[in-house]
Amino acid sequence: MQSKQTPGPARCVMVLGTTSGAGKSWLATALCRWYARQGLKVAPFKAQNMSNNARVVAAPGLGGGEIGSAQYFQALAARAVPQVRMNPLLLKPERDTHSQVVLLGQVDAALTAMPWRARSAHVWPQVAQALDALRAEHDVLVIEGAGSPAEINLAHSDIVNMRVAGHAQARCLLVADIDRGGAFAHLYGTWALLPPAQRAWIHGFVLNRFRGDAALLAPGPELLRQMTGVPTVGVLPMWRQHGLPEEDGVFDDAAAAGAGPVRRTVAVVAYPRISNLDEFQPLKNVPGLRLVWVRSPAQLAGLAPADWIVLPGSKHTSSDLAWLRAQGLDAAVAAHAAAGGTVLGVCGGLQMLGEALVDPHGVEGGAGFDANAPGLGLLPLVTAFAPDKTVRATQARFGALQGPWQALSGLAVQGYEIRHGRTAPHPGLARAGQPAVPALQAGTEVLGWQAGHGGAQGNVLGVYLHGLFENAAVLRALFGAAAPTLEQVFDGLADFVDRHMDAGVLERLMC
Repeated sequence: MQSKQTPGPARCVMVLGTTSGAGKSWLATALCRWYARQGLKVAPFKAQNMSNNARVVAAPGLGGGEIGSAQYFQALAARAVPQVRMNPLLLKPERDTHSQVVLLGQVDAALTAMPWRARSAHVWPQVAQALDALRAEHDVLVIEGAGSPAEINLAHSDIVNMRVAGHAQARCLLVADIDRGGAFAHLYGTWALLPPAQRAWIHGFVLNRFRGDAALLAPGPELLRQMTGVPTVGVLPMWRQHGLPEEDGVFDDAAAAGAGPVRRTVAVVAYPRISNLDEFQPLKNVPGLRLVWVRSPAQLAGLAPADWIVLPGSKHTSSDLAWLRAQGLDAAVAAHAAAGGTVLGVCGGLQMLGEALVDPHGVEGGAGFDANAPGLGLLPLVTAFAPDKTVRATQARFGALQGPWQALSGLAVQGYEIRHGRTAPHPGLARAGQPAVPALQAGTEVLGWQAGHGGAQGNVLGVYLHGLFENAAVLRALFGAAAPTLEQVFDGLADFVDRHMDAGVLERLMC
């Protein structure tokens, strides 16, 4: 297979799942690299994503825009430039019953206020236009579904599964997580709930995360084929260390450690509205480092002790800070810092580390909710939430740092910003001789602070830059090690599906 001189209209391969977390994002990423290695011009697509894992990409005429992290990585795997058309609709949960709606990379207040079921008619034209435009420019589109295509309560307003498959004339793979149990029932039940015309679009079943002797699966795949007419075209073994961040919206709270004996433990506080958790994936692959997600002081104490505590990003900083206090984690973090332990805050975590959060415009407010709150008081900063959202790719440089951060001094880094907050030193504390020392700058703008040097607070650092650990130089400076590059990860995924999918099946999906 080779790319045509004039691409388009693309053939479309779609990855559907029997459930959320079945392996759709992972498999779609692998297929993006597999088809790209055949010399084809490839792009990913997912009509609607619900995730607080987002990346900043170019948005024509608008500067930066947001798409789901999964499509960002899929684009890189496809050797394509990530763009907002690859994920035209992104829903970012802020509370259990409310999500911020991002359309073609930009927050849309009108859609955010609109009832869930009413949105589809308004956004489908933009979704279809983005899909058609990508098809016209590529040889192959690898499309990812969302949740399950058999959610019959949502079928009439579907804009992400079978409506997309029909519009794109896609050939679909249906993936089930066999490690959960009940995989054959999941596959059959999903197929059976689809209308007969749509069943014909399913060209293969895939069993993901299989452990054990594959011979024990018989006669299940053949019986399933007899009942549905659909062959099982791949059995993918369990592979925990593939190096790709977990799927959108899927939180993997199992401890992970790189190769070799554990020499350092990094505890990331997993509050309810955690965002951009995928940026910590490189830490899972650093030799001698153990990454643990914690939700209680008891978990933290059980690490005996953690070397680092990280307060990650948050889609709703004020409510996550209130949750942190309710668990008693505020005192645990303060005690860790006072004892000389290392503390890092990223974006929302930086905001929590300050003296106060103020919300004059009600950005983080809601019915009966007051977003104004004192911070943890570990950095002499004040954050005010602003209506305008900062969304941009960023290059920055660390200043002269002390303590555990000294190795970062002078280092140039790149990453991204997605935030409403504006943070500045607390003027009263500066006058009292407790200044915030600029630690990270992009030009003249300060994007990170360290407390006044000396004492336990010298161990506390807060930055607005997401993606810090995706810089190889940062991993070398802090840990003296490196994680596999993304190119190595993508090629490993493609090799894996090449070994474990039936011979010729990926080529036939293109016929």
